[in-house]
Order: sequence, then structure tokens, then C-alpha cells
Amino acid sequence: DYSMAYKWFRKAAEQGHAGAQNGLGSLYDDGSGVLQDYSMAYKWFRKAAEQGHVRSQFALGVMHADGKGVAQDYSYAHMWFNIVASQGDYDAKKLREIVAKKMTITDINKAQSLAKNCLKNRYKSCYK
Repeated sequence: DYSMAYKWFRKAAEQGHAGAQNGLGSLYDDGSGVLQDYSMAYKWFRKAAEQGHVRSQFALGVMHADGKGVAQDYSYAHMWFNIVASQGDYDAKKLREIVAKKMTITDINKAQSLAKNCLKNRYKSCYK
């Protein structure tokens, strides 16, 4: 029952639980038990990603690549895929390569700099 999942995810997410924030983001992303709302999905994925939640970081990469919930931005997609790939995720490595083919060398350098800064700041200050 998605409405029960939503209730519990929401309660825990508002208290800062990264797993629940990811779960809530997924419900909004899929439209499971709630109206599909990519901007809300992005909001909750971002909160979890800032706490180091890998699946949320991956989801942010996808959202930036697709322009869902946020403006399409391959540099930020590459940044998140790079961060997740650095933790051994094969899918993130593949998506990083796909995104890189749509980018200039300057964009890739920017993305790598963003990833380095994001990691250095422990997933805080990962945006402009």
C-alpha cells in the first residue's frame, strides 16, 4: 500500500533519514501513491544525496541528464555519475560515458571539477 509507505517515508524523511528521503523521492519520481512530481522527487533525492545516499546520487544524475525536475545539465549529470562510479557502480560508469559523448572537453573538465569539489565538501555545496 503506497499511501502507508508515503506516510512513513514522509515522517522519517522530514526527520532527516536519508533512506526515507530516497524512498520518498522514488514515490514522487514514479507517481506511486502520490501524484508524479519530478520537482518533489528531485528535492528529496537531493536531501538524501547530500547525506551520501548513493541511489539518490544516481537518481540526480539521471534527472539532470533527462531534464526531469531540474533543467537538463550534462555537467551535473556527469558529476553525479562520476561520484557514484567512483564507488564502483557499473551503471553509473556506463551512463557517465553516454553523457560524456554529448559534452565538450570544457564541459567534462567542469563536471570533473564539480565532482572533486562535491566530494571534498562531503556532498555539500555541489551546486553553483
